[in-house]
Amino acid sequence: MTKHELSQLYYLNREIERLQKRLKELEDAALSSTAKITGLPWGSGVSDKVGACAAEIADLRALIELSIQKCWYELNRLNRYIATIEDSQMRQILSLRYVNGMSWTQVAFSIGGGNTADGVRMAHNRFLEKN
Repeated sequence: MTKHELSQLYYLNREIERLQKRLKELEDAALSSTAKITGLPWGSGVSDKVGACAAEIADLRALIELSIQKCWYELNRLNRYIATIEDSQMRQILSLRYVNGMSWTQVAFSIGGGNTADGVRMAHNRFLEKN
């Protein structure tokens, strides 16, 4: 498995965060929109800002749900791959890095034993090059 394949769960989680942020913005915009009454004629046509937001909100919710399903699939795939690795320390490194989304410094600290961020990263790189 490549770094790119291992990193997919991380990027899916970032994508979900971005979509959820956009969803919150749209929900806030839909709730805060009020009619402007000025007594003067406004441009031609009728605009349904809340209706447009509602449609986009529904689309975003569906995208978020789909992305969450992809995350579960990716998480299961990663866990199955990691479980096949014989070296316990490498399983920990890969799990902490790709499943838990830790930085190399956090991975090294979590593993302990005097490991450094560069040390676990280089062990990880050697493992992936070999396999």
